[in-house]
Amino acid sequence: MKRFVIVSLALSLAVPAFAQSAAEKTGVNSLMGVPPKTEDFVKEAAASDMFEIASSKLAAERGDDATRAFAKQMLADHQKTSDELKALVSGGKVKATLPAAMSSAQQSMLDKLNGLKGDDFNEQYHSDQEEAHEDAVDLFKRYGDEGDNPELKAWAASTRPALEHHLEMAKELNK
Repeated sequence: MKRFVIVSLALSLAVPAFAQSAAEKTGVNSLMGVPPKTEDFVKEAAASDMFEIASSKLAAERGDDATRAFAKQMLADHQKTSDELKALVSGGKVKATLPAAMSSAQQSMLDKLNGLKGDDFNEQYHSDQEEAHEDAVDLFKRYGDEGDNPELKAWAASTRPALEHHLEMAKELNK
């Protein structure tokens, strides 16, 4: 028992530098309503845009009429937010590094989508969009309400209504 307490104490003292990122990655911050660190927010927002753009390019080619219309809107809107985020980071207003690729979970979702056609494709894309936008709305709400970088916080707060609209559109598609 003593060893467990000592190991637990040692880990709790050694982990704070990583706690926010680990908590964000595992969803603990979301459950608790804790805002992400700036670096985490930038990474997740940029990766989310990458997934939206890549999956919506597929949907614009393979989807039914309603799916294609939604996908075209996602392409336009997420390219815009991606460009805005890049400008904030490259302009020096936000000290963070943009990721080179989407997360492995997002890549897996894209790979699965890439192997589908017809109704199976449409259903998976609709489901993925609802899930991705639920996550994005949560992320942008938490950072927009309590983020630590004023410019990024304002951008997150002003971007959130569009993401909420996307979520409502995705829910309609997913019915």
